[in-house]
Amino acid sequence: MLLSPGFIRDRAKPPASREQSLLPPSDVANAALLRMLDVMLAAMLLVLLSPVLALLMGAVMAQDGASPLFAHRRYGRGGRTFLCYKIRSMAADADARLARLLRSNPAAQAEWARDHKLRDDPRVTRLGNFLRRASLDELPQLINVLRGEMSFVGPRPIVAAEVRRYGRYFRGYCSVRPGITGIWQISGRNDIGYRRRVAMDCLLARRLTLRIYAEVLVRTALSVATRRGAY
Repeated sequence: MLLSPGFIRDRAKPPASREQSLLPPSDVANAALLRMLDVMLAAMLLVLLSPVLALLMGAVMAQDGASPLFAHRRYGRGGRTFLCYKIRSMAADADARLARLLRSNPAAQAEWARDHKLRDDPRVTRLGNFLRRASLDELPQLINVLRGEMSFVGPRPIVAAEVRRYGRYFRGYCSVRPGITGIWQISGRNDIGYRRRVAMDCLLARRLTLRIYAEVLVRTALSVATRRGAY
């Protein structure tokens, strides 16, 4: 299997050839089929989960009265940016909290510089922590899928600060739509180092097929159930 642990361990390294790292999926019919599946699944899930989405957004708003929807600019296919939607999992003063922590905590500075994430993030609320661990905060990204900005399966959407860390592999990342889920999410998620995450993104951009799409979705459901690497 393409996504077997052995394959990921042996293959999840940046390709030696720059040209190899930039190859998008070559089958146009395959890409069209995946897009059709994206639209059908996103439309169906938005209808089915709209009561859950409304309940969660109401609970978030009840915490502090601020907007329950968070929109953050990310890079997508072709290097174009878009607003990636999430249910807000952070406090209203999240930026100020992060700035205070990074000024006073060298260990947190190093972790942020290395992974662009914090295991003990002071910005995340108690409800937000639950939403993240259950991956419920990402439900609004179904809208991004319908709009053609994202896919269900693809590289994780990145922010401007992460582009330089992709280096020459950023162009490979831009060859497909970023995904709600991908190889990184089913292989340990936040327990995976950043360099390996970049390699996984490149691998998925080059190898995305219907079979891989389906396998990633199935394994994502299992990963969400076990909450492996989620924080």
